Amino acid sequence: MKKVTLYTDGACSGNPGVGGWGAVLMFKGHEREISGAEADTTNNRMEISAVISGLECLKEPCEVSVYSDSAYTVNAFANGWVYGWEKSGWKKADNKPVLNDDLWKRLLALTRLHKVTFFKVKGHADNEYNNRCDKLATDAIKNYKAE
Repeated sequence: MKKVTLYTDGACSGNPGVGGWGAVLMFKGHEREISGAEADTTNNRMEISAVISGLECLKEPCEVSVYSDSAYTVNAFANGWVYGWEKSGWKKADNKPVLNDDLWKRLLALTRLHKVTFFKVKGHADNEYNNRCDKLATDAIKNYKAE
């Protein structure tokens, strides 16, 4: 199984507001950068969208190490929340609907296609790739607003 490293980040100008995401995929010394933006979204949606978009670039099942500064995204898998939400019909412990369930369902399906391990990185620190993803996300917002 091919081993891929995926760095991701999401950003929002206002929350909700115009949001952007960025991702860097790495495989055998090659890097590919992707990004996107959308109107009237949230930072959490952009964080999840970055991971989804990166995984959707893969053409075959891979072993993927995902690095994100989003505790929301990383902990949903590391702490098993997403599996509990799925089991409960996408309801939280307080019986309220899980936010962003449309994205969680897509991401969960992708984690079943690939062998994905999530790692939390410190945001806005000295991690070169996290900083690059942040720039891709914020540039996507600027470009979206300019259109």
